[in-house]
Amino acid sequence: MTRVDFYVLPSTDPAARLAFACRLVDKAWKQGMPVYVHCADAEQRQRLDDQLWSFRPDSFVPHDLAETSGDSPVVLGLTTTAEQTGELLINLSLAPPPCHAGFARIAEVVVEAPDVRQAMREGFRFYRKLGYALQDHQLSRV
Repeated sequence: MTRVDFYVLPSTDPAARLAFACRLVDKAWKQGMPVYVHCADAEQRQRLDDQLWSFRPDSFVPHDLAETSGDSPVVLGLTTTAEQTGELLINLSLAPPPCHAGFARIAEVVVEAPDVRQAMREGFRFYRKLGYALQDHQLSRV
């Protein structure tokens, strides 16, 4: 059964979602977990790509774009199909991607911006209706 974790950040800045996504990607990669990051658009994906190279001076996260990915453990994509599968999906879009059922875990990153909070509430209801195991993590600092 798919497990969905909602990470609620104490920030109103949408950029905090990318910073936290970098931390999640780094942690999952270090644990040997393949990661697919679903980005909302090309601009967001480019910003995340840039941040993954520099978010921590002592860290290197091997990653690639979905269109050019070979065996990279971390893939950044814009589109998904319902058939796509994997271990961890980090969703940075404001709607559940079509491939949600193919992943063991989904991470939704939430900030206090009204549009993001509303979208995540709708996502929470969507996942709950499907019977997914839901976890809410209220973070005290990013």
